[in-house]
Amino acid sequence: MTTVLKAGALILCLWMMSSRAVAAPDAVEGKSTVITGAEDLVASNFSALAGMRLGLITNQTGLVQGRHLADLIHDAGAVELAAVFAPEHGFRGKVEAGEKVRDGRDPRTGVIVHSLYGSTRKPTQRMLRGVDALVFDVQDIGARFYTYISTMGLAMQAAAEAGIPFVVLDRPNPLGGTYVSGFMLEPARKSFVGQYPIPIVHGLTVAELAIMIKTEKWLKGLQALALRIGKMVGWKRAMRWPQTRQPWVWTSPNIPTFRSALVYPGIGVLGETQLVNEGRGTDEPFTRFGAPWLDNTRMVRQLNALSLPGVTFEATRYRPRSIPNVAKNPMFVGQMSNGVQINITNMATYQPLEVGIHALALVMVQARQKGITRLVKNRPMFYAISGTKRLYRMLMNGAPGAA
Repeated sequence: MTTVLKAGALILCLWMMSSRAVAAPDAVEGKSTVITGAEDLVASNFSALAGMRLGLITNQTGLVQGRHLADLIHDAGAVELAAVFAPEHGFRGKVEAGEKVRDGRDPRTGVIVHSLYGSTRKPTQRMLRGVDALVFDVQDIGARFYTYISTMGLAMQAAAEAGIPFVVLDRPNPLGGTYVSGFMLEPARKSFVGQYPIPIVHGLTVAELAIMIKTEKWLKGLQALALRIGKMVGWKRAMRWPQTRQPWVWTSPNIPTFRSALVYPGIGVLGETQLVNEGRGTDEPFTRFGAPWLDNTRMVRQLNALSLPGVTFEATRYRPRSIPNVAKNPMFVGQMSNGVQINITNMATYQPLEVGIHALALVMVQARQKGITRLVKNRPMFYAISGTKRLYRMLMNGAPGAA
């Protein structure tokens, strides 16, 4: 599987140095080594946007030294906060995955908040009245099916249609810029969980991706878009999140820590089978998986025998619970599940997608042996997340994770 999964790295050769992250400490303390695009903009007193009425696409991750960028724009004299646009999970990040986000008004600034995950996923021209520029400041996690980057592309189209600039304030890719893995998105699988022909783990920052969306013409109508980049200072491609020394802010309700973000690309794919619980309904989403029917002792033995870099596995038992606004109805809610705990021993060398695919192949084997006939509950969504039908066909043919 590894060779197939990494084939997509070739299109990213302008930025990639290799397909694996270099060694780095698991945790780093001290002052941040990276200045984000938002931090640099604030430090300049918004000089690049002086006098503009700004529409801000952001959520709870849009912080600058502990303060929200929306508040800083509102309080600044150089620019005006005209509107806020909320992606999936909402402006404050408290809406569960897949749940619609409602329009509203921010009590702190009094500014209207337009939902981009409700009746529309693209800013309408009505929403953009009185907006001189759209600004995108959202922390992505580097997985193609994480929807913030789809929101960014559609907002770029809206800005082009309105004839206003689109400003991307760059932030680090938490998984680093040298680890790229996964099937390329096929045109027939294009959806809101996969807008662009990139691998599952793409290795790009949001600004780099925005540049590619425009220059590679992945979306229509962007030729005349005035795309501006608020650059980072100090970020290097080999950095994973701990090396940035930036504080982690939960990027969505089920990604409360960097550890969850790191394992998400692989265990997220595994969870789409709906054969196992992927840690939703626990305090450690995606860092474990399990099911009442799973032989977890056997699974742990098989996974540890693979000697995958940066990780070991151990058997555990847990009971998923309903958590309002996080995981209201997780798989096997209230049922004791035989689980596999993912213990990351080296965050720098851990390969999240490879771990997920190995686990997925072994889960499929056990499911067949248990007489489970429906191995993927929602095939269209599994195809969309995978970006192809090939992964499903390989699994149905009994291919191992390393095939």
